[in-house]
Parts: sequence; C-alpha cells; structure tokens
Amino acid sequence: MAQEGIISSRAKAWLLSRSGSLAGTRFPMPEGTTRLGRAPDNDVVIGGDECATVSLYHVEICKTADSWRVRDLGSTNGTWLNGERITEADVSLPAVLQLGSQGPEFALILEEAVAAGLDRTLEMPAAAVAAPASTAAQPITAHDALLSSAVMRARRIRANGLGGQTMTIMRGVVEQALRQSHRRLRIVGYSLVAALVTVSSLAAWKITTLKAEKRTIDGHIQQLEVELQKGGSGAEVDHLLSQLGIYQNEAESLQRSLLYRLGSAGQEGDFVTRELRSVMAEFGAESYSFPPEFIDRVNHYIQQDQGPDRPIIVRALNQAAGQIETIKGILREEQLPEDLAYIPLVESALTSDEASAAGAVGPWQFTRATAKAYGLRVDGTVDERKDLVKSTRATCKYLRDLILDFGAGSSVMLALAAYDSGTTKVKQAVSRTVRDPIKQRNFWYLYRAQALPLETREYVPKVFAAILIGREPHHFGF
Repeated sequence: MAQEGIISSRAKAWLLSRSGSLAGTRFPMPEGTTRLGRAPDNDVVIGGDECATVSLYHVEICKTADSWRVRDLGSTNGTWLNGERITEADVSLPAVLQLGSQGPEFALILEEAVAAGLDRTLEMPAAAVAAPASTAAQPITAHDALLSSAVMRARRIRANGLGGQTMTIMRGVVEQALRQSHRRLRIVGYSLVAALVTVSSLAAWKITTLKAEKRTIDGHIQQLEVELQKGGSGAEVDHLLSQLGIYQNEAESLQRSLLYRLGSAGQEGDFVTRELRSVMAEFGAESYSFPPEFIDRVNHYIQQDQGPDRPIIVRALNQAAGQIETIKGILREEQLPEDLAYIPLVESALTSDEASAAGAVGPWQFTRATAKAYGLRVDGTVDERKDLVKSTRATCKYLRDLILDFGAGSSVMLALAAYDSGTTKVKQAVSRTVRDPIKQRNFWYLYRAQALPLETREYVPKVFAAILIGREPHHFGF
C-alpha cells in the first residue's frame, strides 16, 4: 500500500490528442487551469480542419492537488466527457474529452513515475550476506539448481586433478538457462497472442453487430425521409417527424460508442454531406441526417456554379478574394460564423453598383429602409450600402438581431432564411403550418414539414453551395 501511494504522488498528467493534425501530440497538465480553444491565448490552441466545431474558448480543465474538474466555457457545440455531454463535471482519470459531438478528441491520462526507492542500489548488512543457505527460507529456482549442479561438477573435476574446465562448464550452464528462459517466454508470448486474438475477435463481432444495427436504423430513416417528401396532413407529417427524431437519437447514441468509432474508418457519406456536417456544426445546426431534398438542391447549385455561373465564382475567388477576407475578418470580430462571408456571392456577386428590382443595393443588397435602420447613410450624396466595410458591419448587427429574434435551436439557419425573405414573411409561413413554438425554432423540422416559403427553400441551399465551394475550391475544379 505504501508503494502505491508513492507512485500516485509522482504520477505526471498529460493531455493526449487522439484525432486530426495534432494526433499523438501530448500536452503536459500542470497544477491550476488548462484552457482549450481556437483563440491563440489558449493553453492548447486547436486549428486546422478539426477546429470547425471548436469555439474560441471552448473548455477548461482545472487540476488541484488531488482532484480534476472539466468545465465547458459556453461553447457553441458543447463538450463531451466519456461520451456524455457535460457543462461541468468531476473527472476520474483516464478519461476521454471531445469538443463537439463530431469534434477533436483528447485523452486525459496519467504516466506513473518510477517508484521512490526502486531506482537506488540496495544496501544489505554483511550478516545477511554471510548467512548460511540453511537459514534462508527462499525457494530454489531452476536457475539455482543449474548453478549448484555446475559448481559440484567443477569441484569433482578439480578433485580428480583436471583443471581448465570451469569456463566450459559455466558456458554450458548459461546456454541451458537461456534455452529455458526462451521456452518460458515463448509460452507467455503464445498466451498473450491467444488472448489478443480472443479479444480482437469479440471486438470485431461487436463492431459488426453495431454496424448492422446502424444500417437498419439508417434504412428506417431513409424510408421516413421518402414519406416526408410526399407531404400529407399536419398530423401525419408531425408523426413522421417524431419517429425520425427517435431513430436519429438512437443512431447518434450508437455512433458515439467507442467500439463503433474504432471500427469506422474515415468519415461517412459523400464529400458534400461531410462538408455540410462541418459547416452545420459551426452554425449550431448539427443533425444526424439531412433531408435528401436539401442535399439535392445544394448539389444542383454547385453544378450551376461550376457551369453557367462559373465566372461569378472565379471572380469571387480571384479578383474579389481580398473582399471576402475583409468580410471574414469583420465576422470574426463580431463572433459570427466566417462562412457567412459567401452570402454576397448569392446576393450581388460582390458588385456594389447594381440594384435589384426591390431597390436593394450593395454587396449585401440592403433596401433603403433596412440600411437606415442599421445606421447606414443613404441620401442623394452618399450611399453607404456600397461601402464594403460599413455595410458588412451593419449586416452583422442585422444578422445578430435575426439570430436573437428566432431564439434557440438552429437559429443561424433560420436567420439565414429570414435574411432572404424577411422576418415577418418567415414567421407568418411558419405559424400557419406549425403550432408548437419549440418546433418553430427548428430549421430542419420546418424544412421537412415544407413550412418555409419556396423562395427560402431554394435560397438557403444556394448559399451553402457557395460556402462549400469557397471552403474547398480545388475539389470543385476552381
């Protein structure tokens, strides 16, 4: 018991990255607080592709002399501890920490130091060394027997007047001892291999079972999506959406299991679906599955951007690249998703001079009334709707109001819908179709229930087509 206490007191804690570009990297965990997030002043800064689900200041780990505690810092996508979403919780090491349900993973582990007293040469009293063999109550090992036999043989040879054979005898003893040791090591090795094969077989069987179970759930989800596309009465649609929610929750729970994640190589789904998941995680609109119609419309507008509208995208990615970066910088300052910088591609193709049929002007296509409401000067002398920086800052205020107006849930998505059609139009369409105020705040529920205006159902996928191309232009041939 005393030895265990010594080891624990000398244990060193590490945070081990298990995914992304940092996989295998270890971060020491000193006394006090360690903070993780995208901001450069965090103790562990997360960047690259895996940072989509990570907030600027996402989570902190507090270490005292004898305890650990994890606290989520109000992140957008949440913090998961050993597969469970937490706000604040005590931790027993080892533990697995995940930033967002599909985000980067870290293992919190202890590395035991060498126990005190085991790294020193032991001093024994002379009396103990000189004690006769008869008083030592130690079991005689096979190696002891070999050595004793060799000594007796050497004594007999010397007694018979033969010398010079001692080294030959001892070399034979060493070789025999090594053969015995190798035999024991082989037995231990075979036992370990057998145990490993057994465990691997059980794990493989469990993984196969989990994958089969997930395929069954996915089949039910696909069937429900087909039924939802056919439409129906409000009660029928509500029943189908309720069933869909149950199956999605089951699939998400299964997907979070450690064995399933170990057995699933890479990400699931095609490239567009995977990229949509990444963007939705940033927007706080994660969903286990997206409506097939939504993905079809995104792919449709991607093809249109690759074809008839290709010059607009090429200009945005080349001549207007500096404007896009300026917009992203302002969005970052306002703590809004950077991907919203691609809205002007759909609104105005990033040109300032052309006016819409409704009189909207500038890269963000503000009407005169909305522009003035958000502090832009519009008169016979000056039209600040054409000023990229000023109109972008006004748009940030407008988007923030839309997000707050639509409340919790996938509010960024609803704000995007309202940006196109206007708050009043979206709310009227929703209230006519859906009575439940909670469901009125869920974009995916409203999209599947066909509660949103048709123009909005087309506008949102069109914006996401521009976002995906802007994130990975080379993949789409730009």
